Amino acid sequence: MQYRRLGKTGYDVSTISFGAWAIGGTWGQVDDVQSMAALHRALDLGITFFDTADVYGDGHSERLIARLRRERPEEPFTVATKAGRRLDPHEAAGYTEKNLRGFIERSLSNLEMDALDLVQLHCPPTVLYRQPEVFGILDGFVQEGLIRHYGVSVELVDEALEAIKHPGVASVQIIFNAFRLKPADAFFAAARAADVGILARVPLASGLLTGKLRADTPFEADDHRAFNRHGEAFDKGETFSGVDYTTGLEAVDRLRPLVPDGVSLAQFALRWILMFPEVTCAIPGARTPQQVESNAAAAELPPLTGDQMQGVQAVYDDLIRAQVHGHW
Repeated sequence: MQYRRLGKTGYDVSTISFGAWAIGGTWGQVDDVQSMAALHRALDLGITFFDTADVYGDGHSERLIARLRRERPEEPFTVATKAGRRLDPHEAAGYTEKNLRGFIERSLSNLEMDALDLVQLHCPPTVLYRQPEVFGILDGFVQEGLIRHYGVSVELVDEALEAIKHPGVASVQIIFNAFRLKPADAFFAAARAADVGILARVPLASGLLTGKLRADTPFEADDHRAFNRHGEAFDKGETFSGVDYTTGLEAVDRLRPLVPDGVSLAQFALRWILMFPEVTCAIPGARTPQQVESNAAAAELPPLTGDQMQGVQAVYDDLIRAQVHGHW
């Protein structure tokens, strides 16, 4: 495993981390025995950063991570959670000191922690990024000792650029993968200058970049890949990175010849992300120990060649750019 510094937090975290959305819910049926085995395997392999949210299974994934800490008390790791999406309606006016405190205190209870390592505003409305008073509330929570650091999870590159104008923002979690290249073009240099860590979420485009999905792949009714392809429940970009499913399958077929023998497409896609030094870590989800092992192995792969990097760029330019580049 490799490690990089997470911006101004000073945390050194694994370049491949553990995304806990899938063990919470909205990805089909969950199995806690398998989920715990996956979490333990992550620690075994040197993964030290776990990303969750208070709405993943209504706090279920947070509670599983708390259990991991109880079962491995001698092995420190960093936990990032998120707050804000419990608001109903989800509006900027709801990001009050009272509501945010309630969300944080609930996560502290779920995670069984005295202070949150990193709390991220969970894809809040765009207008919120221009409301310094909200970030002042988070500064107050840092001073109070409820949280150690804070950041944001964003949908748009423009939101990321606005967020890092607030000096307390230590990290930005943004969709970045071989089907979402805009952050590298329009955000990474600014993040580096501001000493802000970048967490690459949805790194496998909701499974498209594993190469295992087919046109007739079935998805369970409670899997967002079945019900949110057009943004019916939340931002369309969260599902398959906003790429039309059929186009995504075509792009995957174009990528396959770039992948070296003995390497999976998923590992290739994760290693591609790590070619960008501004990225602190990629956050692939995992529900089984085998998935964790496959993800972790990506960190040990040699750097991609110039031809491979150019090949990914060509697939993006030919098939994907028109669908996503101007939207997020």
